[in-house]
Amino acid sequence: MPFVSSKLKKTLDLPQLQDYAVKILSGRAMSAGDLKQKLLRKASDPDDIPKVVDALREYGYLNDKAFADSYAAARRDNQSFGSARVLRDLRTRRIAAPLAQKAVQQAFAGKDECQLIEQFLERKFRGKDLAEMLQDEKKLASVYRRLRTAGYSTGNSVKVLKRYAAAHGDHLDALEDSSAQEEESAS
Repeated sequence: MPFVSSKLKKTLDLPQLQDYAVKILSGRAMSAGDLKQKLLRKASDPDDIPKVVDALREYGYLNDKAFADSYAAARRDNQSFGSARVLRDLRTRRIAAPLAQKAVQQAFAGKDECQLIEQFLERKFRGKDLAEMLQDEKKLASVYRRLRTAGYSTGNSVKVLKRYAAAHGDHLDALEDSSAQEEESAS
């Protein structure tokens, strides 16, 4: 006999849905899109969701622009991510593309990407001699992939890594060429 949950899915009416939404937002900030997804699972009437979201926007509890701005700055400062990663994460959080793009541009305005890459490498590999570690081609390729996953551009990633691994400049050039070809084929 299959396992049957003793809990039945509890649905919420409009006032309960509003209380639930405020409770969620008091725990952590989120975008309107993320909130709508959470409310959709609990709402007894899906037509109540826009009413709740509009009321929360009116009260100032829900603001996608403020969320995107603070999220982009926090990801840049706390996790040392690059602009491409922050933009991708904002889009995953259901922030509108133009709003996400603007927030990322503001967060990274006046920032030198090479300096951000240096900070990322110092943070991720503290206590290790990066120049010595990057003499191994496999580790060099691994660090390069890690920089690309963190949202840094190919050109600046290679430029910074060349400072540490001058002996493997040709290997880095090959990585840069293959990444450029992948980016062209993805477009």
